[in-house]
Amino acid sequence: MGTQQILLIVLSVIIVGAAIAVGITMFNNQSYNSNKTAIAADAQNFATQVVQYYKTPASQGGANRDPENMTAEKIAAFIGWQATTEGETTTVSTTNENGTFTLGDWDNTDSTVTITGIGKEEKGGKVPQIVTTITFPDGEITATASDVTAPAEEQEEIDNIKG
Repeated sequence: MGTQQILLIVLSVIIVGAAIAVGITMFNNQSYNSNKTAIAADAQNFATQVVQYYKTPASQGGANRDPENMTAEKIAAFIGWQATTEGETTTVSTTNENGTFTLGDWDNTDSTVTITGIGKEEKGGKVPQIVTTITFPDGEITATASDVTAPAEEQEEIDNIKG
């Protein structure tokens, strides 16, 4: 009878361990998917603010529906983002609890502005990315979701957390 009890205890420990592993995996997947949804919602909100800037009269600080008034720096000032210049490169970005968002330059060729959002949740060395494109003069907003390799500085931070 003692051997049978030990066997049942070992079997119980294996089943509980497997259940815990499945639960952790499910939690991580949900966390990752929630982060992807959150950065998509944030990117949509920021895109709407860019369209608002385009339609706002110049007397109120907007572009007055004139593509010539559209620059990354002016858009950043309107929506409250930071513009940082290193050498000849100006980067317009913001960070919140969901991720980091970068505003692409105004492209006169195809009348578009892009917003790229990179999430903070990592799964398998990848982070969620949302690229939102605003096309003018219509103000049409399209978004593309993907998983990209975590940027080096974020991957280093993830590795430090894991130990």
